Amino acid sequence: MALVRYRVEDGVLAPSYQSSGSSGMDVRAHLSESLVIKPGRSALVPTGLYLEIPSGYEVQVRSRSGLALKNGIMVLNSPGTIDSDYRGEIKVILMNLSSEDFVINNNDRIAQLVLSRYEKAELVLSDQLEETERGSGGFGSTGV
Repeated sequence: MALVRYRVEDGVLAPSYQSSGSSGMDVRAHLSESLVIKPGRSALVPTGLYLEIPSGYEVQVRSRSGLALKNGIMVLNSPGTIDSDYRGEIKVILMNLSSEDFVINNNDRIAQLVLSRYEKAELVLSDQLEETERGSGGFGSTGV
């Protein structure tokens, strides 16, 4: 298990797993007043949370499935990436894909954070790449 240190602003609840099998920790909005996201618009939502992520890991910011299904609210750059050397406040870009205003109140659960290990790639310049059956086919080339 990786150790992730964190700090929070006054009144902010720590991210938390909602069940024993959850891979994502719910993170909450940190607002002094309610925030309304109009249909088709996005908003940057502060969390009052700061992380110290170990080297070799990232934290991915993902949509909460219930908000997406019931309200059309999703993390716009999903999954967002929080790098291990970032120490600023975690903020979440939420998009309202519904036809109605969406109100976010202080301490509402707005997204989930997933810790993920990664490996850095070593890029090697080459004049030729290995052929595959798929080749350069993309964007629907494998069918529906």
